[in-house]
Amino acid sequence: MKAVILAGGEGKRLKSVTGELPKPMVPLIGMPVLERIVGHLRRAGFTELCCALCYRPEVIRDYFGDGSRFGVNMEYREQTEPIGTAGSVLQCRDFYGDEDFLVMSGDAVTDFDLAVLMERHKRARAAATIALHPNAEPLQYGLVLLDRDSRVRHFVEKPDWPQVVTNLVSTGIYVLSPKAMRYVPEGQTFDFAKDLFPMLLSGGERILGVPMEGYWCDIGTPRAYYQCCLDLLDGKVGEQPEPQAPAQPQENVCATVACRDRARLMRAASEAFLELGADFTDGLHFRDGSWDVRVRPEAEQSSLRVETDQPEAETATAKLLTLMEQQLEK
Repeated sequence: MKAVILAGGEGKRLKSVTGELPKPMVPLIGMPVLERIVGHLRRAGFTELCCALCYRPEVIRDYFGDGSRFGVNMEYREQTEPIGTAGSVLQCRDFYGDEDFLVMSGDAVTDFDLAVLMERHKRARAAATIALHPNAEPLQYGLVLLDRDSRVRHFVEKPDWPQVVTNLVSTGIYVLSPKAMRYVPEGQTFDFAKDLFPMLLSGGERILGVPMEGYWCDIGTPRAYYQCCLDLLDGKVGEQPEPQAPAQPQENVCATVACRDRARLMRAASEAFLELGADFTDGLHFRDGSWDVRVRPEAEQSSLRVETDQPEAETATAKLLTLMEQQLEK
C-alpha cells in the first residue's frame, strides 16, 4: 500500500526544540518523529512511501535515503514554497497514480490501526476518509460532525467554545481516492481542511469519518512535545503488529430465509444493522470480529440469501431474519 507523508514543516512554534532541524526530524526519546511514523506505516503494510518536502529537505533525504534501511521504499517530492497540504500531495500524483492512498502528517505520533482505516475507506467507496479522535479540549483543531452512517456532514475549523458541537477532531490522517485529488487546482495554495473537503461536500462526494481507538498527539508546540515524550516513556503509545499473510479463504456457507416480502424484510434488516456500521453498497454486509456476513435478496424467489465463511454467523443471522419475518407478519 502507498502513503504520502507531509514532511515539509519548519516548526516555527517548536523552534526552542527543533533549532534548525525540520520539524519531522525532532527527536522523541532518541528517535526522530518521522522515523517512528515510517516504522508505524511499515508495520501497517504501507511500504511504498513518498515524502512531500519543503524546509531543509536534504536533512530528511540524507537520513532516510531510499528507505531500504527502514524496510520501505522512499521517494521524495520537493517544493520551494509552502503550497498547502493538498497542493503538496498533488505534487505526488505520479507516485500514487490511480490508487487510493494514505496521507499522514510528519509531526504526529499515533498507534492507530491504519490498515483498518484503509479497509473502511475502500468498503465505503468514499472519495475521502478522515481519521478522527475524541478530544476534551478541541479548540485548536478542526471539528468533524458525522451522521449515523459515519458520513461527514459539517466541519468547524478551530472553533471557540460556543461553536463546539462535537469532541471528534481531525487528526490530519486521511485516505484519499484519485477522484478527490482531481478537485485540487494546479499551481495554487490549497489545503485539505479549508479548501478540498468543503469542496467535496458541496459537490456531493462521500467523505467518511472514522473515530479511531488508540493514541494520537500532534507535537506542534513545546508543551505537546513534552507531553508526548512523557507518554512514550510511560508506555502509552502502542505498536501495531507486523501485517500477517492473509489466511487462505474458507469456502462460504449459505442459507436461504423464505419470506413473503423480501424487500420489506431487507428494509427491516438494514434498519437493524445500520447503527452497527454495516455496509450497503452490495446488499447488506456486516463485519464484527470473526463475523463476516452478507445478506441479499434472491432474484428468482421471495427469500433472502445469507453468505458467510463462519457457520455460526450464518446460523445466527438466518434465525434473526426468520424472527424478523415472523414479527412483520403479526
